Amino acid sequence: MKLHLISGLPRSGSTLLSGILRQNPRFRAAIQSPLADVFGAALRAMSAAESAMFITPDQRRLILSSVIESFYRHINQDLVVFDSNRSWCSILPAVAELLPSTRVICCIRSPAWILDSIERLVQANPLSVSRMFNHEIGNVYTRVESLATKQLLAPALNALRQAWHSDHANLLVAVRYDSLVKDPALVIDALYRQLGERHFEHDYSSVDYSEPDFDSRLGLPGLHTVAGPVAPRPRQTILPSDLFALYDQQFWNAPDGNPRGVIVL
Repeated sequence: MKLHLISGLPRSGSTLLSGILRQNPRFRAAIQSPLADVFGAALRAMSAAESAMFITPDQRRLILSSVIESFYRHINQDLVVFDSNRSWCSILPAVAELLPSTRVICCIRSPAWILDSIERLVQANPLSVSRMFNHEIGNVYTRVESLATKQLLAPALNALRQAWHSDHANLLVAVRYDSLVKDPALVIDALYRQLGERHFEHDYSSVDYSEPDFDSRLGLPGLHTVAGPVAPRPRQTILPSDLFALYDQQFWNAPDGNPRGVIVL
């Protein structure tokens, strides 16, 4: 089995990317796998316990490697698995140590449009309050502040920045959301080349994938739903102009924003 990882920013095309990749019968892709969380729990357990001093480096490697191998033991070994979790960027050195041939696909998008996308879902479900905000009604300013400084966006953006500037940035392949929806065939073909995979004829006129049960638990129906043709859907932001301007920043586009030469599709 070949394993690659999907990480990066929320609401930036990871569900769409998984929906496209799933069309290839050799690929397995889905939203938010728990593998990174289980891996991180094992890593913390072997570091926090008083008896951790008795665990040798070789034992650490074997235990963490077995977590990954056991999680996907049931998968046909001829398949390519794309495991999605935004935490992968935060533990990229461990990924590089244990999975040196694995690529980490980072979905990226302007934080302003990420925040707009979440706020749009909140306002589209006016008769329920999402657990994402601890079931507090709040307002667009409190929700954006929470997402941008503590929840969802903040940890993902910080983890991406860390990985982007690290010694292991060569493992990253960034996929711009705007590029993916504008010319999916071009982006997916380029991604296949980066992964060393042979061409597959995807159907971009109809990409359907959803996880309604997961979204219902969060109280945000439609959070992980893609349907129909892949195409840009221009719209006016529903964020107040001051909020949108504050977060419409994309460090990867800055003149000195890519010192490690991360591949950006």
